[in-house]
Order: sequence, then C-alpha cells, then structure tokens
Amino acid sequence: MALAVVRDLSTARRPASPEELEAFETDVLAGFVLARASAGLADGTIRGDMSHLEQIRSWFGHPLWEMQPSDADAYFGRTVRSASQGTRLAYAQSLSTFFDFLELRYRAELHVVTGTVIACPLDEMNRPRGRGEIGLRIPPTDPEVEMLFTGWRDDLATCRKFAPAARNYTAAKLISLVGLRINEARRLDLDDVRWELGHFGKLHVRFGKGTQGSGPRQRVVPLINGADRLLRWYIEDVWGYFDGDHTRPGAPLFPTERHHADGSATRASADSLRRGLAEAVGSHLPTWSDRLTPHVLRHFCASQLYRHGMDLLAIQELLGPWWVATTMRYVHVLHTHVEDAWIAGQERAAARLKGLAR
Repeated sequence: MALAVVRDLSTARRPASPEELEAFETDVLAGFVLARASAGLADGTIRGDMSHLEQIRSWFGHPLWEMQPSDADAYFGRTVRSASQGTRLAYAQSLSTFFDFLELRYRAELHVVTGTVIACPLDEMNRPRGRGEIGLRIPPTDPEVEMLFTGWRDDLATCRKFAPAARNYTAAKLISLVGLRINEARRLDLDDVRWELGHFGKLHVRFGKGTQGSGPRQRVVPLINGADRLLRWYIEDVWGYFDGDHTRPGAPLFPTERHHADGSATRASADSLRRGLAEAVGSHLPTWSDRLTPHVLRHFCASQLYRHGMDLLAIQELLGPWWVATTMRYVHVLHTHVEDAWIAGQERAAARLKGLAR
C-alpha cells in the first residue's frame, strides 16, 4: 500500500492573477448578499452588514478572508476603539457572519484559488464585548408625567405654532399610553387607525421592531388607556392643519407642514418628535431634562399598566417584544419580591423570639 502525499494546506495549489482574485471576491460578496436574502433578512439589515464589511475591507486593503487575529486586534483595538459599544458590536457581528458564510460555502474553493484556510480573525480574546442586558431605566411617577402633559396641553392654547406642537404632544402622549416605539409611532399612516376593531379601536403597527434582522414585525395595538380619545381629538381638530384630504392613501398620521409635489404632507422625523418632547420636559418637568426620552415613556407605560393589574403576557402583546423576559425588564423596578422576602424574614424572626420569650 502506497502512502499518499500530504499537501500543506497553507500552500496555494494554483496561483491566481489579481484579476481572477478581484472577480472571485466580487462573486463571494454577491453570494453572501443572496444567501442572506434567501434567509429572509430585511434589505436594510443586509445593507448594514455590507456597509460594515466594505468599511473593514477599505481599511484592511486586502480581501477579508486574508484577515488574521492581529489585524482584527488593530482594527477593533485602535481604529474603532472610540466608537460606541453598539457600533463595535455591529461590525464584529457582520464580520463573524461573513466568515461563517465563507466557511460553509467557499472553504474548498478559497483554498484552491488562494491557499487560504478560513479562520475567523475574531476569537474569545479579541471579540468586542457588550452588555447582555439593556440599561436600567426608572420611569417618572404618575404625578410627574401628569404634570408634564398638563403643562404641555395648556401651552397649546398660546404657542406660536399650534399644529406642530399639538402633533408632538399627541405622539409623546400616545407613547406614554400604549407604549409605542418612536419609529413605530412616526411611521403610522392615518389609515392605520382602525376604529372598527375591538372596543376602542386599534392601531395597525406595520413597522414594529423585529429580532435578529428579521425585518419589521407587525402587530395591532388596542387604543386603551384613553388613547382613543386622544387620537379622535388629534385627527378631528389638529390633523387638518397639515393636510385637507383625510382619504389620501398613505397620508402620515404625524405629518409636517412641508408638502410633496402632489400636495400631500411629508412625514415627521423621529428627531423632530424627540425635540418636541425634550422642549416640553425642559419647560414643565425640568428635573427630568436630558433623561425623559420617548423610550423612557415606553417604560412608563409598561410600569403604569403593570401597577394597574395588567398581566405580563398582555403587556408583552401590547408593546411587542418577542420574549416575556424582555417585557419583565420594563416593569422590574416595580417588583417587590426583595422587600416581601425581607418583611417575611422579620415576621419569622419575631415569631421565633416570641416563642423563646414564653
């Protein structure tokens, strides 16, 4: 029996010209995009991954499959070290996913063309770390939120530009009542208010936050907690200042005073809604300046509903998280199990002492 020749995997079997390598790299990237689209990822998620990979590729100056751990050390340790934690994690995830793709689809072909043995340059030593939990957000109290919206509502009678102020008020109030995310609220159309559904009417949230790049997750949100009265007032008394045609297809629920060529109003940006809330907080609840954001109002909504007896599964359906554990993060500041355990311990200790005294 003859022994087979052992080939060194680090040696290329066939040299490739620069033109062949460039064409091969283009094919690989195109295959990556097609594979991610086949997996059902949203176009925006795929574009984000490709943008990250292009920026890393531009810095590296060579095909990404040539990256070594030392290269990743330099990139994440120096080039993007000052970037936000979320940005560094996004770059690392895109790079890891791309190398998983190379390993599964192009391992043999890459070795034939370049002699490269695929290995992700990110490992347990240099992979950017992130918190597994969201930051702690303690929402304001009911009286504080009431003070904010009462003062804001009173200002509408004398403010310089009524319509934008009333729009910002309504968007923030709606978030505090039914827990929408800021981008869910701003992307609502007038047609998404479905008065015929349920006891109070419902919102068709078409652009809810997905998970792991799955794209928008739709849901219906009942107009509970007084949200129906708020929206009826806004649509009947305020919306007409922006657009005179309530039947226009695709008309935004929260428009601006600027118009398209066909006369329809443009959609308000998330930044304009955030600025409106920040200005109102500065005027009517200054102790919460720079702290009371639309997302904190979402936490306030969950906390308020939990205090008033709504169960966690119903809150989860309303707010839209995939997991009930995520919902619990919104209301965990209200849990009293530590205090209850301490009180029970004191009662047990008192009972034991009472027994000894006899």
